[in-house]
Amino acid sequence: MSACAPRSEPALRLALTLGLLAGGFGFAPSAGAEAPARVVSMNLCTDQLAMLLAAPGQLVSVSHLASDPLASSMVAEARAYPVNRGGAEQIFLMQPDLVLAGSYTSLASVSLLRGLGVEVLQLPPARSLADVSAHMRQIGAALGQEARAEAMAAEFEAALAAFRHQGRAASAAMYYPNGYTTGEGTLSDDILRLTGFANIGAEAGVTGGGILPLERLVMAGPEMIVTSTPYPGASRSEEILVHPALAALRLQAGEARVTDADWICGTPYLTRAVAGMAEARKGLAE
Repeated sequence: MSACAPRSEPALRLALTLGLLAGGFGFAPSAGAEAPARVVSMNLCTDQLAMLLAAPGQLVSVSHLASDPLASSMVAEARAYPVNRGGAEQIFLMQPDLVLAGSYTSLASVSLLRGLGVEVLQLPPARSLADVSAHMRQIGAALGQEARAEAMAAEFEAALAAFRHQGRAASAAMYYPNGYTTGEGTLSDDILRLTGFANIGAEAGVTGGGILPLERLVMAGPEMIVTSTPYPGASRSEEILVHPALAALRLQAGEARVTDADWICGTPYLTRAVAGMAEARKGLAE
């Protein structure tokens, strides 16, 4: 499915779900409050949720990352909005009623905007599939678009249920430049578990993100290696991905190359990542 596909397309509708994360950070819309007329997003993940949920004309700017095809699943949609780079001065001059930010994004700008009396909702990273639909509902409530968000979240949850694997868990390792992997307490780990994989990173004791030595990866002998599509150019950090030991391991294991844009944020497009891993699992023995 292309990033500019309409929301009604089945693969996109697959991705709309999760449960409401209580409270954001520093902003809690009250019942019956008037919906904000001018909303600015300064975070890649809130950019995409806002583009999906906002009423026409309600969202007035998204971050520059929303136009990056390596990070964003909504590059085409992002072209319709003025771009911001997270600066408090730039955003304040847009006269927003509400600013959407990440919990770790441009903290100095967030602090300054709040000091100027601007409402800011900070959304934490999605660390599980349950967080994803929660974030949909939370952003929907902040925008006064509860019904749209609930429909999106309910369809996302139904889509995930259709992908749940019932058989044996095959071993898999997320493996990226510098030997980076994701372990327990991550969205990637939850996707692996849902689609029938046991995450070697989690079994190795990695919590969140961390380094998995190549020797340990080889000794674990995963049935599936999940790695990202290389970025243009080259870097020393990527050399580990062409190491002879990893090349030999690939002859025995399956490999799934994923697009970072579909894994980074908890949006409906996450179902493309889930569908890809479900398909990869079908190619392995039960």
